[in-house]
Amino acid sequence: MILLGGGGIIVLCMLCLISAIYWRESVLPRGAMTRTALVELFETPITLIAITETPSDSPAEITPPASLPSETSLPSTPTATIEFSPPVFAEPPPGKIAFTCTVGDRDQICLMNADGSERAQLTSTNANSFYPSVAPDGTSVVYSSNVEGGYQLYRMDLDSKAVTRLTDGIGSLYAPEISPNGNRIVFTAEAGEQSIWLMRADGSNPRPVSRDEGIGYDPTWSPDSSRIAFASKRDGSVQLYTINANGENLRRVTRGVNGIGGRSSWSPDGETLAFYAGTAGKRNIFLIGVDGKNLRQITDGGDNLGPCYSPDGQWITFTSYRDGNNEIYVMRTDGSQVTRLTGASGADYQPRWGP
Repeated sequence: MILLGGGGIIVLCMLCLISAIYWRESVLPRGAMTRTALVELFETPITLIAITETPSDSPAEITPPASLPSETSLPSTPTATIEFSPPVFAEPPPGKIAFTCTVGDRDQICLMNADGSERAQLTSTNANSFYPSVAPDGTSVVYSSNVEGGYQLYRMDLDSKAVTRLTDGIGSLYAPEISPNGNRIVFTAEAGEQSIWLMRADGSNPRPVSRDEGIGYDPTWSPDSSRIAFASKRDGSVQLYTINANGENLRRVTRGVNGIGGRSSWSPDGETLAFYAGTAGKRNIFLIGVDGKNLRQITDGGDNLGPCYSPDGQWITFTSYRDGNNEIYVMRTDGSQVTRLTGASGADYQPRWGP
């Protein structure tokens, strides 16, 4: 044991101080790791980048996980200042367009004329509502909402604004669409896996279109109400298929098309499907014959999603990010006369055309 007097303790303290100074100057750069630097290091926000492993023939948008529809990855707030004037058409497109409109931090259902006029917000709840579809007679809109907990399907009468819940106890439900003859509703059910289901227009008798063949999502009716087109990853990558409403005659429409998204639309003449595909941020609208022939691209840039034919077959509505925010557009079926319809501060997407 070494005993130090008062002088010895002073000498020892000086040696410790000199050692500390030498270590700081020799190990840390001058001025490094000051308190200010430490505060900046640990309090600077960190941006996390989600990395998705995407094979060459896999979808730009991964098959939606449980309780999430395939297009909810769209930004809900704009990233650019938007200046917008309502469009002027020499011959306005016919009918109305229902769409999802982001209001604050919630998705709501909106409706407007197909020329962008008379925009109206139909739902105003502290919940998310999306995937609207207009009834073929134009009197109501069906949609998915979690206003009562899990995502269920609802129908709103456009005159009275009365809302009726159509489903219960099946699972999480999305993408409803009323058949052109008005008798049935097709939709996506998520109960362990995504599959195509049918029910009567009043919500009764819900059932899968086929337990073996109907695995997929985002269904849409043929104009004669006999067949359903939908997206499925059943063969490895997401492609488009059609199936009879009775669950028979499954057919593959697309082959080797990379990055197919879910939503498609059947042309009123029954000959063509409109859909979107491509890498995230660079998706485009395509047309293909229902027989799998005559594939063609009709947009070029802008990140475009969710196409839907007009009732007269002369126009297609779709979502695009080309002007810095997700907005609703229309164009001719050859890709010409592209016109923006919306300009709200929140994202507008998932357009579906009605009469």
